[in-house]
Amino acid sequence: MKTKLKTMALTFERTIPASPGQVFDAWLSPKSPVNPWHDADIRVFTPKVNSLFYFRQGAPHPHYGRFLKLARPGKIQMTWMSPHTRGLESLVRVTFKKKGQDTLLTLVHSNLPDDEEGVLHKEGWDYYLAQFGRVFRAKKSALNAR
Repeated sequence: MKTKLKTMALTFERTIPASPGQVFDAWLSPKSPVNPWHDADIRVFTPKVNSLFYFRQGAPHPHYGRFLKLARPGKIQMTWMSPHTRGLESLVRVTFKKKGQDTLLTLVHSNLPDDEEGVLHKEGWDYYLAQFGRVFRAKKSALNAR
């Protein structure tokens, strides 16, 4: 009898100094340093509903999944698999809500293994979400300096 792997979800919230549309677009742009596929070694990436994505960040760490929902500027939902999901198809849901002149970005990554491999996603998402803040704060500062 196979034991069912215990799972967990991670939730992150960040306020980004930009509009929801700008933040949504940056999330999907391989040219933007705020997302995991920006500096990937290999990339198959066409953000369309039901299209697949694949990228590798250093051997042998492939990440792949498919886009389930793309509703600009409010929501992105996609499946996510990597060696750290232990074969589970996890789910990433990112929402973008207007908060004054900023955007409240909420990321929920669910169906992750509840172990050290699943917890590694916290470090990864913390890194990329911090990039969002840095990149958009720098853009805002540059605009204000003009």
